[in-house]
Amino acid sequence: MKITKWIKGGVLAIAVTGATMTTSMAQEVTEGHLEAARKAITAIEATARFDEILPNVALRITSQMIGNNPDLETQINEIVDTETLALVSRRADLEKEAALVYAKSISEADLNAIAAFYSSDAGKALLNNGAILAREVQQAAAVWQRGIERDLLENVNEKLKEIAPRSVEDKTDDAAETKTE
Repeated sequence: MKITKWIKGGVLAIAVTGATMTTSMAQEVTEGHLEAARKAITAIEATARFDEILPNVALRITSQMIGNNPDLETQINEIVDTETLALVSRRADLEKEAALVYAKSISEADLNAIAAFYSSDAGKALLNNGAILAREVQQAAAVWQRGIERDLLENVNEKLKEIAPRSVEDKTDDAAETKTE
C-alpha cells in the first residue's frame, strides 16, 4: 500500500503536535507534569510500536474489500487511502492517553529524569540494544539455573549419603536415569 511509508512520518508529526495541545485533565496532573510525561514517552519510544496499527488495519481492510469486490480494486485503494489519512490525526489521542497514564504513575521529577537519560547517548544505546541484552541475560540465567540446580542436587545428595548412604544412592540413580530419558 503506497501510504504505509509516508503515513508513519505523518502520524508521528501529528501525534507530537496533537499531544502538546492542552487537554482537560484531572486536577492532580499539572500541564508541566503532563509535558514531562510526553517527553519521557517520546524518549523511551513508549508508543512507537503502535505506529503500525493504522497502516496494518488499512491493509487488512483493503485486502478484505478487494477480495470481496475485485472489480473495484482501484476505487477501494483510493477510498481506503483517503479514509486512512483522515484518521491519522487520531494517533495524537493515544499519545495524550499514554502521557496521562505516565503522569498519574510517575512523578514529574522522575519523568524529567527518564526523558533526560533516554535522550542521552547512553539511554539511546540502552533502547537500541535492550531487546538483545534481555534475550542474552535470559539465556545466561537459564544456564545459571541449570548449574545451580545440578550443584544443589549434588550437594544435597552428598549430605544425605552421610546420613543414609544406601537409600540416597538408589534414588540418585533413579533420578539420573529419569533425567536422561
